[in-house]
Amino acid sequence: MIHRNNWNMKKVMEHLPTLLQVLLNTCLFFIGLILSFLLIKETWYIFSYVVLETADNQDYYSFTEELLTFFLYFEFIALIIKYFKTHFHFPLRYLIYIGITAIVRLIIVEHKDPINASWWSLAILILITSLLLTNLKLLRRDY
Repeated sequence: MIHRNNWNMKKVMEHLPTLLQVLLNTCLFFIGLILSFLLIKETWYIFSYVVLETADNQDYYSFTEELLTFFLYFEFIALIIKYFKTHFHFPLRYLIYIGITAIVRLIIVEHKDPINASWWSLAILILITSLLLTNLKLLRRDY
């Protein structure tokens, strides 16, 4: 009886990584769909700002914020696509791109304190240095 219980537990443990991978892939697929919807929404906002005449056309900071949000959605969708194309692997470079874009957006939106902007700029410099290191042929693992 104990032998059979151990065998069942062993069988479950063998299939657990596959089950978790399927769960992760399903969740990422739905997140990709949601991000795609939000990307279309941001595209409509940008289109309406540029083409249609509205009272919001005077607020260039909100337009820039929305434009950078558009790029964040775009980068996350590209990351999810790359994840599936590289057989369930997130390239570090894409995460660094997202980090740089997010910090640039933060600097543009929250630009009132020059000390914080300097710290965020230093963070961008660190991320760019990391990006250069990850692009070295010795460290690169894109397939």
